Amino acid sequence: MSELTGRTALVTGATSGIGKATAVALGALGATVIVHGRDAQRGAQAVKEVEAAGGRARFLAADLREPAEITRLAQEAGEIDILVNNAGSSWFGPTADLDVDTYDKLFDGNVRSTYLLTAAVAPAMAARGEGSIVSLDSMAGSVGLAGGAAYSATKASIAALTRAWAAEFSPSGVRVNAVAPGPVYSDGANTATIDSLAATTLLGRGAKPEEIAEVIAFLSTPRAGYVTGATIAVDGGRTAV
Repeated sequence: MSELTGRTALVTGATSGIGKATAVALGALGATVIVHGRDAQRGAQAVKEVEAAGGRARFLAADLREPAEITRLAQEAGEIDILVNNAGSSWFGPTADLDVDTYDKLFDGNVRSTYLLTAAVAPAMAARGEGSIVSLDSMAGSVGLAGGAAYSATKASIAALTRAWAAEFSPSGVRVNAVAPGPVYSDGANTATIDSLAATTLLGRGAKPEEIAEVIAFLSTPRAGYVTGATIAVDGGRTAV
């Protein structure tokens, strides 16, 4: 398929897990993919996987917790047609055990980085009259999980940003959506935790990164041309009942 031929996609956190699977899926649809991450070796491997799927890719490194790095990334990326805000981190534990530094890193990496990168990219999309932005929410943004107060708050923020950005940019042709995965067996995920959460889904299992990536890729294509301001649950039915 080549429905994204001629389009350039920037996928943050694309050296592993959902981000890498998304980069591969977009590349397979014909997009030129900018693989973002912090590790050049992992970035090179992700580029190879995109190319093996028939796509074109290059790697750009940046620490999205640093505003100056976000500015540099946007400048080096150039004209972007598709932005996937995937990079982020999580922390689970008793609320009283979360130190201020870790709290700040969660919000800087999950919320501020998404805000600043979108702010750097979306106006140019709007000026051209088209574009797609997909950000990663989570079922944790709408389900109460013990030990997940701060992380859940970061993800609920993504849903709010998505609605506001749709109101701001969609009249100019830019579609803005979010995907909210449930438990995913991704790189570095705690298998025991995923197993426990997977048992609470209607499908009774956790997802593969590729299953989340397929939804992100769909939202990035003209097939989703009438979808904006939406948060799509990809959680095995966990939030449906």
